[in-house]
Amino acid sequence: MSEFTLHFPPNFKWGTATAAHQVEGNNTNNQWWQWEQTHKRIMNGDRSGIACDWWNNAEADFDRMVALGLNAHRLSVEWSRIEPREGRFDSAALDRYRAMLLALRQRGIEPMVTLHHFTNPCWLEERRAWEDADVIVPLFRRFTEKVVHALGDLCDLWCTINEPNVYATMGYLSGGRMPPGLQDARLAAQVLRNMLIAHAVAYETLHEKQTLARVGLAHHMRYFQPLRPGHLLDGIIARALNSMFNQSILEALAKGRWQRILARGAPVSARKLRGTLDWIGLNYYTRHRVAFDPTKRETFYSELLLYPQDVAMTDFNFGEIYPEGILIFARQLSRYKLPIYITENGLPDHDDDLRPAFLVQHLHTTWQAIQMCYDVRGYYHWSFVDNFEWGEGWRMKFGLVAMDTHTQARQFRRSALLYRDIIQAGAITSAIVREYTPQLFQTLYR
Repeated sequence: MSEFTLHFPPNFKWGTATAAHQVEGNNTNNQWWQWEQTHKRIMNGDRSGIACDWWNNAEADFDRMVALGLNAHRLSVEWSRIEPREGRFDSAALDRYRAMLLALRQRGIEPMVTLHHFTNPCWLEERRAWEDADVIVPLFRRFTEKVVHALGDLCDLWCTINEPNVYATMGYLSGGRMPPGLQDARLAAQVLRNMLIAHAVAYETLHEKQTLARVGLAHHMRYFQPLRPGHLLDGIIARALNSMFNQSILEALAKGRWQRILARGAPVSARKLRGTLDWIGLNYYTRHRVAFDPTKRETFYSELLLYPQDVAMTDFNFGEIYPEGILIFARQLSRYKLPIYITENGLPDHDDDLRPAFLVQHLHTTWQAIQMCYDVRGYYHWSFVDNFEWGEGWRMKFGLVAMDTHTQARQFRRSALLYRDIIQAGAITSAIVREYTPQLFQTLYR
């Protein structure tokens, strides 16, 4: 295999992804801004501040996207800008989002718009709206109506909610990783269900208002493996986590049934959720090796934190690099017979020594999935530019483009140029691999 060309489909979406709060700057009216002001909530005491200044100058980064050859970008709209007070909508904010989407379109970049990416207006958070379906569902429907009415002529590819499983577990189960910082398993399950109900209502609303709408959801999937292969209890824990975190949402939205976790009996009906996906978004980063731990009374498991020396790890031990997960999850998602977009995939790597190989390997497994006739239609790298990484602050560098937080100066990393060359070729080629990742070529492609 010394010389090769691994072609992608001609209409494949080559993209990147961002979230409003992480790049826009000065989103002072949402719960995350409030969370940042609390002592020790964010690593190193960081604040989002002006972030990447997209609210004022996103177009400069859109030009950089053109330089890389991107034809797609996933971004979110900020609810707290659009509806800063309950029932009062800001037409200037919607105009700014229109300008951003138009700028993308003019540059040949198709926008995928996410309606909810972790942030809530302060007034919504004060009502604890996601805990009560009777409150949040009509509010989310109204918000969706306003957005599609304002932006529908510029976008027909919609992501309703980003990672509802992460929002529910990190905000309501982890006890401090994300606002509101609770630790209540019952409430976490309730919020998750309410988010899926809100998704279904948004799905219906988008299709009512836009004939050609394509509506999906970005689903975070973690590959759970038993730490000790063959160990009965480790295997049970891994299967339970996979069922709870990965599969339960998909079963509810695709088949209209809630799976029971570690309990007997038939699945519970969720009929109104059935069939509310036109496509599935896969957010994939790493695998987790887990072990049964009787001392963990809340979860009964622990994750491997000390990895073998030969395992490739990201900055700050964010996770193990495991590109095979793309193929594993593409196979699982193909059962639902829906188009698949890889809506997030990336790693924190400030010196860019791992990202080139990471890109090649994960795009290679994406190519393998396509060869196996799994309907993968696009890849959105997380992220385009270094951004404010929630509780990790500014220390984690996910961007293809490096950004100086003091000067806002940008610089393409080597991995950005690699991505550009793959996009231009529409393929992973032996020449590209040799140029950017010679060590990978020597070990995997000879």
